[in-house]
Amino acid sequence: MSGLGSGEGGAEAAAWYESAVDSLLFFRGDVAESVGAMRRVAPGAPMGQVFAAYLGLLGTEQTQAAAAGEEFARFRAEADNSGFTERERAHLCAASVWLGGDVERAGELLREINVCWPRDTLALTVGHQIDFFTGNAASLRDRIAGALTAWDEDDPHYGPLLGMFGFGLEESGHYTRAEEMASAAVERQPYDVWGIHAVVHTLEMQGRFAEGIRYLDARTPDWGANNMMAVHNWWHYALYALEAGDTGRVLEIYDAVLDPASSAGLALELLDAAALLWRLYLEGEEARRAVGDRWGPLADAWAARGDGPHYAFNDTHAVMAYLGAGRVREAEALVADRTEWAARPLPGVTNHTMTAEIGLPVCRALIAFARGRYEETVDLLLPLRGRLHTFGGSHAQRDAVQRTLVEAALRARRCELARTLLSERLNLRPTSPYNWLGQARLADELGRAALAATARTKAADLAAPGQKALAGAATPAEALAPAGAHAPPDAHATTGTAATGPSQD
Repeated sequence: MSGLGSGEGGAEAAAWYESAVDSLLFFRGDVAESVGAMRRVAPGAPMGQVFAAYLGLLGTEQTQAAAAGEEFARFRAEADNSGFTERERAHLCAASVWLGGDVERAGELLREINVCWPRDTLALTVGHQIDFFTGNAASLRDRIAGALTAWDEDDPHYGPLLGMFGFGLEESGHYTRAEEMASAAVERQPYDVWGIHAVVHTLEMQGRFAEGIRYLDARTPDWGANNMMAVHNWWHYALYALEAGDTGRVLEIYDAVLDPASSAGLALELLDAAALLWRLYLEGEEARRAVGDRWGPLADAWAARGDGPHYAFNDTHAVMAYLGAGRVREAEALVADRTEWAARPLPGVTNHTMTAEIGLPVCRALIAFARGRYEETVDLLLPLRGRLHTFGGSHAQRDAVQRTLVEAALRARRCELARTLLSERLNLRPTSPYNWLGQARLADELGRAALAATARTKAADLAAPGQKALAGAATPAEALAPAGAHAPPDAHATTGTAATGPSQD
C-alpha cells in the first residue's frame, strides 16, 4: 500500500489495516478503532481513507455517511493520486461512487477489483454487503464464488469467505450447499457470526426452526454478545420462537436485546425491532395485547433519528413502528416527505429508484393495512411481491411484507388469492406452523370446518418440537449473563493476520 511511510511507522499502519480487515470479517466493534489508528499513523494512505468511507456507509446511517463523505472529499481534494497504485485508485473510485449515491455501481466497481485482485478481502467483504443492501442474490453468491479458487484454503480468511458464500447460496435457494459452506465456516472459526447467520438463514428458509433453536443455543457464547451481529442473530432466534408459537419468549428476546433501551439504537437494530413487532401486529388482537406499550419507545427512537431519504428499507420499518404505536400521521408525514423527494430527478441515486418503485408503495400498503383498508393493501402489494428484493434485505426480512399481503388477502376475503399465496408458502415450507394456521383460517372462511381442524392439528404438531427446544433453553437474560457471554478470542492470536503480516488483503 502507498502512503504508509517507511520503517516502523509503515509496519504499524499495515498491521492496523490487517487488524481492521479481520475485525470487519468477524463483526467486531473495534474495527473503527483500528481504521482510526491506521489513519493517524499514515494519514496519507488511501486505503485507510477508503476503509473509513466504507465504514461510514455500511451501517445505512445517514449522518455517518454524510460525515464520512465530508472527510473523504477533503482527502481527495488534497491527495496526489499519482503515487497511488491502480488498485487503490479503483477503491477510491468505488468509495466515491457509493458516497455519491450509486450503490449498485459501487458494487460493480468492487467486483471489477476482485476480478484483478481476487484476494482483496476488503473489496469482497464490502461488495458482499452491498449485494445484501441491494437485494442482489445472484451477486451475493457469485461475487464470492468467483474469487474462491484464487485462495489457499489454509488462509485464515478463507473461512469467513465460506460463510459469505453460504449466505449467497441461501439467498439464491441452494439450501443444501449453503448449509454445507456456512457450517464449514463455523467449524473453522466458531465465532464467525456471519457464518452462523448464514446457517440460521438456511434453517429458517427450510422451516427447520426447532433445529435452529438448538443450533443457536449450542453456540450462544460465540454469537450472543460483543459483536455487531448479536442483535440481528437474536432477531433470528425470535423468529424461530414465533414459528413455535411462543409469544412470551419472543417478547423476552425483544426486551433483552431489541428494545431501543437495550440496543444502541442504530438503524439496522431498530429495523429488526420493528420487523419483529410487526409480525406480532399481524397476528391479531391477542398478540397486540401481549406487545402492550412496546411500540411507543420504538416509534420514539425512529422519530428521534430525523432521517431523511437515505435507505428505503429503513423507511418501511420506521413506518411499521409509527403504525404499531398508533401514530398514523407520522407515518403519513414520512411518506409525504419521500414522495416529494422521489418526484425530483436524481439519476444514478440507487435509493431514489428503491424509494419510488418499492419503498413508497410498501409504506402506503402498510398504512392502508393499519387503517383497515385491506383491499387497498392487496392492490398495492400484489404487483410488487416478485420485486421486493430490489429494495434490499433478505428473504427472511422481506417476509414481513409478504405476510402483510397474506393477512390482507384473508381479511379482505380475497379467498382465491389467499389460497394461491398460502399454497405457494405451504409447498415451499410445508413444516411452517404459520403457513398451516393460515390455511386453517382460509378453510374457516370457506366453511370447511374439517379441513380447518386438520390444518390446526398439523400446525400444533409441527410447533411441538420447537416448543420442546425452547423449554430446555436458557432465557435471553440467562444467556446474556456475564458468565455466559464473552468476546471472541483476540484476532491476532487466532488468525495471525496482523501478527504475521498481510495475506494479500
